[in-house]
Amino acid sequence: MPELPEVETVRRGLNQLTLNQEITGGDVLLDRTIAYPFSVGEFIHGIKGSAIATWYRRGKYLLAELSPSPTAGYLGVHLRMTGQLLWLHKDEPLHKHTRVRLFFGEQQELRFVDQRTFGQMWWVPSNVAVESVITGLAKLAVDPFSPEFTVEYLAQKLQNRRRPIKTALLDQSVVAGLGNIYADEALFKSGILPETLCTDLQREQIKLLRSAIIQVLEASIEVGGTTFSNFLNVKGINGNYGGVALVYNRAGEPCRVCGNLIQRTRLAGRSSHFCPECQH
Repeated sequence: MPELPEVETVRRGLNQLTLNQEITGGDVLLDRTIAYPFSVGEFIHGIKGSAIATWYRRGKYLLAELSPSPTAGYLGVHLRMTGQLLWLHKDEPLHKHTRVRLFFGEQQELRFVDQRTFGQMWWVPSNVAVESVITGLAKLAVDPFSPEFTVEYLAQKLQNRRRPIKTALLDQSVVAGLGNIYADEALFKSGILPETLCTDLQREQIKLLRSAIIQVLEASIEVGGTTFSNFLNVKGINGNYGGVALVYNRAGEPCRVCGNLIQRTRLAGRSSHFCPECQH
């Protein structure tokens, strides 16, 4: 599932390629991909004739401000497990999992490809509050790159939680955008075992964890995110972080720091990777 670095990689690519070009129309190949409005025709009518002024990221959500602003509203996208946004020439053959096509000038189009079909798109009219339509936005915690993501903030979010720190980090109301890959990586860098209860963490550990979260996210963005199965950037290129991951998906391989074998366990139904020597 694309996490913050993958979504941020897509956002940056979209801002390089798709801005200030008129959306001339579209084609929805799977109706349920459109979460709002409930009429596919209304979705296409709503975005047609507008242009994308800029793309934002909120956690794992992508949000495009449409121009002319403020009358054109917003276009929202969530990639979920297998979603891809690809900027292609209209003559490129359609992938069998293409769900939505948005047509632009110069024979270009933005295609939403989604094998598992969990991804969603929204058009939010200008007279409607975005959070009232894309309701997941209202539940998001502070972004790791926000000035508000302080040691005090993280400590407050984790206090009194009697559950493993790995499980807490996957909660989008604790940290926005973090998922299985980078939670494992951040816990390794901060030397914390994934099973450690939030209530048992010392302030120094929380300080290390906050820094590690930011570091691993920045490192992944630098190399275009992680591709283990489906993720591609808007030009159809894989992310490269998987080749340098410290623990994620490396069970049975030697730790890059101490040489002990990386182990895997399951917490709340999710795999967790860790080094029994480097993490305590």
